[in-house]
Order: sequence, then C-alpha cells, then structure tokens
Amino acid sequence: MDDRYGGDVLSAGWRERGRPVVARVAAERDLVIEVADDGFCGAVTGVTGGLVELEDRLGRRRVFPLGPGFLIDGADVILDPPRPAAASAPRRTASGSFAVADARARTARASRILVEGRHDAELVEKVWGDDLRVEGVVVEYLEGVDHLADVLDADPPGPGRRYGVLVDHLVPGSKESRLAAAVEASRHGPSVRIVGHPFIDVWQCVTPRAMGITAWPEVPRGTEFKVGVCRALGWPARDQADIARAWQRILARVTSFRDLEPALLGRVEELIDFVTEPGAA
Repeated sequence: MDDRYGGDVLSAGWRERGRPVVARVAAERDLVIEVADDGFCGAVTGVTGGLVELEDRLGRRRVFPLGPGFLIDGADVILDPPRPAAASAPRRTASGSFAVADARARTARASRILVEGRHDAELVEKVWGDDLRVEGVVVEYLEGVDHLADVLDADPPGPGRRYGVLVDHLVPGSKESRLAAAVEASRHGPSVRIVGHPFIDVWQCVTPRAMGITAWPEVPRGTEFKVGVCRALGWPARDQADIARAWQRILARVTSFRDLEPALLGRVEELIDFVTEPGAA
C-alpha cells in the first residue's frame, strides 16, 4: 500500500513538485510566437542585447525581453537567445587539399605539366583542377610520349621554366621508359621531371571499385586496349565516338582522389610540387 505520510513534506523541492515543466525555445529567426500578456503575435526578426523583436502579419514590430511570458501553439515557453551558428568544416577539393575560399585563378606560370593524351588531361583536371588554378599551372597533352622531345626542343625548359611530364606504362624495358631516359640525359634533363604509372592506359588509374567491377579486363595482345576494354565490359566500340563515350562513362565515376589508384596520385602530386617550387616560375 502507498504510504500517504511516508515522505517529508518539508523536504527540498516540495514547492516544485507537480508544477508543469515549461519548454525553453531558442529565438531563431522567423519563429512565430505570441506574447502572453497582450496577445501580440509575430515572427522573430532579430535578437539584440537580451531583447527579441517580433513582426506581425501587418508589418508592425515590437520588442520584448527574452525569458518567460511567451506562447507557441498555446503552450507556455521560455524564450532563450538563438543558438550560435556551428562552425562549418573547411571545404576540401577533389584532390583532398583544403579549398582556398574566393580564390581567383593565378596567371599561368611558365612551368607546366605535360600528359600523354586528352583523357589524361581531363582526369588530372577533374581531380586537381582547383589546385592547379590556384597555383597557375597549365596542363597540356602531347598526343603521345613520342612527341615529347620535339615539344621540348620547340619550347625549351630552363631554370625558370620547368616541365613535369606524366607518362603511361612507365615500367622498366618499355618504350616509354627508353624515351624518358633519353630526355633525362639530354640538355633538357635538369629542368624536366618525368614520372609515370605502371598501367597500360590512364583508364586503369580509375579503381575497379569506383567502376563497380572486380578488376579491369585483360586485353589480348594485338587488340587496341580501349577497344578491348569496351568489348569486355559490353560497351559499344565501333568507332572513336564510342570510345569517347566510354571514357566519359568512366570519368563520371571519378568524384575525388579516392577513386584513383595510389600509383597515379603520388606521381601527379610530385609533378605539382616540381613545377611550383620557388624559382620554377
């Protein structure tokens, strides 16, 4: 049985027992509230120095002290100052670096990055484009590493004009490695940095996970790589337009550096550092 007299009626807190709990509400902008004393109803337009300003539907404005004495949907509330805005996390670029707020593209440097083809250039732009614009680095494509020596002869690098070169399939014994060695041994060598990834084509620099496949297809020797990939994945490969559409399909799967193989990520970062070092211009 309940003991009607078992508690101490004079114990601490006896005055508060049974009182309804009044909700505390932050006076956020546009919150509609009613003043209990006179029925004035309006939306919060601002809070300054412990006072809240309300505007009714006719545009009339009045100021009241924060605290008790307000109603929301007929229920008593205590009006508190608005909550401080949470600090937003700094935005990151697709490459993972911190974005520079309101940054304008820098005037292009004399130093630049060269890649083999259009697909390489588009992939670098998609992931590192924000960083490159801030640094003023232009990316150009060679239409094949075979043209590298001619490009360097036509527009020679030097102490204030460096070239970073990204090469596909840069592995020992490959044609690409022999061409790279020849350039590095030439008069242009000190102002040129040639790096590369081990894949046959830049398509393979997009991770299989990003593509939703277990691995990139093995293309038989004698079959053009891109054509072989398209056929293996069940995509059209009749002409260059089909290949271009296949590449756009692949590029669309890339949203950040996380969708690229580490073998490419490190090499591009290395080239950016090389062409933006003090004195590289």
